[in-house]
Amino acid sequence: MYNKIILVGNLTREVELRYLPSGTALANTAIATSHKYTSNGEKKEDVCFVDISFFGRSAEVANQYLKKGARF
Repeated sequence: MYNKIILVGNLTREVELRYLPSGTALANTAIATSHKYTSNGEKKEDVCFVDISFFGRSAEVANQYLKKGARF
């Protein structure tokens, strides 16, 4: 059984690409996503920061195309 989550937000930092001793690419970055809601007639917004890791070819592509502030 698989769970699927789709988060939409902005990248909060540049993608950091490195290679493992095995030669596999590993990239790390983070996104900020927000949730707007009304509580007791007052508008509120919560922001959630999520760390993301990419492996293999996905890491190399993420490093090439994703930049800080980009919508992701």
